[in-house]
Amino acid sequence: MKKLCYVLGALLLITPIAQVASQTKKDLELAKKKQKTLEQVKKDVNRLGVGSKAKATITLHDNTKVKGYVYSVSNDDFVTRDRKTDAPTTIRFADVYKVDDNRGHRNAMLATIFVGIGAAVTIAAVIGAIARNE
Repeated sequence: MKKLCYVLGALLLITPIAQVASQTKKDLELAKKKQKTLEQVKKDVNRLGVGSKAKATITLHDNTKVKGYVYSVSNDDFVTRDRKTDAPTTIRFADVYKVDDNRGHRNAMLATIFVGIGAAVTIAAVIGAIARNE
């Protein structure tokens, strides 16, 4: 009975220590993940470039969206300008949740080109078949 009391007492002491240790590990993992996303955001913004063709929609951690083009980039933040009013907005990289590229929809453009080519080939085949039968 005495041993059982010692074991239960030891478990009661060890449980909070284990919880604190696991929480610290989770905090470290979260910090690493946040750092990785910060580096990814910087990479995404730098990939867009700077100028009126560097259009983007920036989603912040508080779910607000900023649409415009990237005007300038520094180490800690970047400046976007609204497409219509040309008003500048300074955004810190740490506040950014997601960067969406709005430079154009490449897949839609490619689909349109391939559909046009397919239509041209079909029309040429039909005209060739008609010409052959006459």
